Amino acid sequence: MLTHQMECTTEVPASSSPTFWEGVRDCIPTLLGYISIGLAAGVVGAASGMSVMEMALMSLLVYAGAAQFIICALLAVHTPISAIVLTTFIVNLRNFLLSATLAPHFGKYSLLNNIGTGLLVTDESFGVAATRLASGKPLSNRWMHGLNLTAYIVWVISCTLGTLFGNWIADPQMFGLDYALTAMFIALLVLQLGNVVPEKLKHYLKLMAYMVIAMVVLSLVVSTQLAIILATVIVATIGVVTER
Repeated sequence: MLTHQMECTTEVPASSSPTFWEGVRDCIPTLLGYISIGLAAGVVGAASGMSVMEMALMSLLVYAGAAQFIICALLAVHTPISAIVLTTFIVNLRNFLLSATLAPHFGKYSLLNNIGTGLLVTDESFGVAATRLASGKPLSNRWMHGLNLTAYIVWVISCTLGTLFGNWIADPQMFGLDYALTAMFIALLVLQLGNVVPEKLKHYLKLMAYMVIAMVVLSLVVSTQLAIILATVIVATIGVVTER
């Protein structure tokens, strides 16, 4: 769906390309989510036995909320490192889809520049970029770097501070902190649907139903993590083909 909207966006003169600081500005509305989820991830990490330095390094190198929550949970039950690495890879495969959708808009930039952009794309930064494209505004590498780097820095700081605070919270589940990431994605979904025209809302709700059905069916034959990835690819393809 978003891919179709992005492809329909018209090109604008290079002189009107958004700047780095515009990217920083556009990231600000999402920072509350990064801070709250980062603090929660840090608290959960501390409860699973991670040190402040370990959480800081994981935030720098992994930089993925869902994956970091999963890593903390797997560490708490002494899961083998190989299984943790494989699970993290599968969960983060969705970032290939996000980067592939944005890629056509960064074709004029160098490979190294685009690698740097793709490494820091998150669900939230993708949502901000997709919203900008849907409203007919252009993207630029400077704008994307401003958006990504702001989110990245705030995320790492939040996770680190959360681990410090976590030393005083013995049971994060008691405060619902383990549900923080899920709550954020629900809020993002509600905000997205609020901007959808009524004619397309029915179509999107159908795609959501297809997603649930696909996940349930696929989880009967493959792991849950792989079922999520496969269902996402299948339903996203259906959405692009059936988009009007």
